[in-house]
Amino acid sequence: MLTTFAFLLTVSTLSVSPSETDLPRAPIVLDEVQPISRTQGAAPLGLRIELEGGALWTSRNDVRIPGTTGTQFSLMDLTGTGSWPVGRATLEYDINERHGLRLLYAPLRTDGTGTLSQPTSFAGTTFNPGTAKARYRFDTYRLGYRYCFWESDDWNWKGGVTALVRDASIEVSQGARNAENTDLGVVPLFNLTGVRRLSEDWSAILDVEGAAAPAGRAVDASLKLSYNLDDRTRLAFGYRTIEGGADNDTVYTFAWTHAAVVSLGWSF
Repeated sequence: MLTTFAFLLTVSTLSVSPSETDLPRAPIVLDEVQPISRTQGAAPLGLRIELEGGALWTSRNDVRIPGTTGTQFSLMDLTGTGSWPVGRATLEYDINERHGLRLLYAPLRTDGTGTLSQPTSFAGTTFNPGTAKARYRFDTYRLGYRYCFWESDDWNWKGGVTALVRDASIEVSQGARNAENTDLGVVPLFNLTGVRRLSEDWSAILDVEGAAAPAGRAVDASLKLSYNLDDRTRLAFGYRTIEGGADNDTVYTFAWTHAAVVSLGWSF
């Protein structure tokens, strides 16, 4: 009897017409894929230019040249602590949403007249105690690569590496006596930039470039508050500090500068 029942069930299934088994199906509609959009308030992708200016002060500028036989003294005894004008120009280019390049020119100059408190051997010349003049120059040219490793509604973080070319000199003069030490070299740095969006138009920006080794270090860091004047123009103001130097047989120089800065940026 079970065999007969199975046979009847099979026949019943085969006899059902197609119209009874093919139930109507609703069409499948795929939503249009939307491209990844930039967070509101983020700087537009492409080309950006920023010009920065401000007033510079020094809290340290120690010198001993040569590093093993020169007299160590503070260049601030001759130049004072400031202030001096300071500025820089930055060009940024976004290859895409993750990768970007930054080109920067940052000159730095201090000078003044002061008093040497003791006989001072500098760059092969000995200066007597008394009035002397000094000029300090630390110009840098930098090319950096940056990678955006974090992006959210409130934060944007980029990091990478920078090649810094320094063109520096220290000059001391006293009457007919004059001595100058120049330095041209390349230094690799790491860079890190963090942007905290406070509102649609306001942001806080932390920017750091630096590196350290047994023979010396270099740090350039700024903290700014930025306001979008329009979709393509940005005004920022804040604080910048540069600290570092070298300690070897040739030179011993360590300086620490502070600056109140204002910048204006344009996006294209």
